[in-house]
Amino acid sequence: MTLALPAAARVEAEIAKVVVGQKEPVAELLAAFLASGHVLLEGVPGVAKTLLAKALSRALDLRFGRVQFTPDLMPSDIVGTTVYRPDRGTFELRRGPIFVEVLLADEVNRTPPKTQAALLEAMEERQVTLDGERQPLPGTFFVIATQNPVEYEGTYPLPEAQADRFLLKVRVEYPAAAEEVEILRRTALGQDVHDLVAAGVSPVVSREELSALKTTARSLKVAPQVLEYVSRLVRASRELPRARLGASPRAGVGLLSVARARAALLGAEWVSPEDVKAMAAPALRHRFLLRPEAELEGATPDDLVAELLESVEVPR
Repeated sequence: MTLALPAAARVEAEIAKVVVGQKEPVAELLAAFLASGHVLLEGVPGVAKTLLAKALSRALDLRFGRVQFTPDLMPSDIVGTTVYRPDRGTFELRRGPIFVEVLLADEVNRTPPKTQAALLEAMEERQVTLDGERQPLPGTFFVIATQNPVEYEGTYPLPEAQADRFLLKVRVEYPAAAEEVEILRRTALGQDVHDLVAAGVSPVVSREELSALKTTARSLKVAPQVLEYVSRLVRASRELPRARLGASPRAGVGLLSVARARAALLGAEWVSPEDVKAMAAPALRHRFLLRPEAELEGATPDDLVAELLESVEVPR
């Protein structure tokens, strides 16, 4: 997926100043943002997941916050609390780090379910409740939650119903050989990716452009046959022999929304079946549960997505 609109191309170019490769995750993150969803970012340590989130927020000129999830993290550590000020004899509301526009929930599977639930509630409602008062979150509130797929000791894996709250599950893979050499070359030249300003990453999209892109993504035309295609994909996912649980109607709505966002990023005037197919894996992979025999065979959710796309006829 190539970002073709001028605004999207500028975002990709800025992120590429510090993140080598990873064009697919960048495009998927941007599509999720335009679709007003949230992303579960999965990859082994050291593949630039945190850097990707920071660079995206910098390029979009959005306020960024990061919370390192730990086993002792409490909901109030995220949403905030009311504290007593003895010098004034009053209580003061202290907002937590969730009150930003792009929140990186780092290693979300390391914190207990109660704290995970507080985050997921804020994602769904786009508000938090402090001392009985509702506190709205920014309209651009976007959560990027990371998790390590190979380490399970001391973790609290997200239940399937909670993982379903994320619009996309984006995989960040190891870089190719040439890309890894480029990373080392930049390091040898003294690039410090922790300092995005010094690395030259600048805001390149105005809030007006972001708002216009979101409006375009929401209003893009969808032909009846494309709607039918999304419906058939979702329904067929529940009938795959190797699937214990398939996609819900919410998954269908999510798939359609990110397909629209992809089409908008490509400058199209309507959503095509190719847009749906391109976003099927990130939109559906975390919504599949495999049967035990399929797991023993070494099958993965991505295998089921590929099987699904092969089994459902593409409209012409």
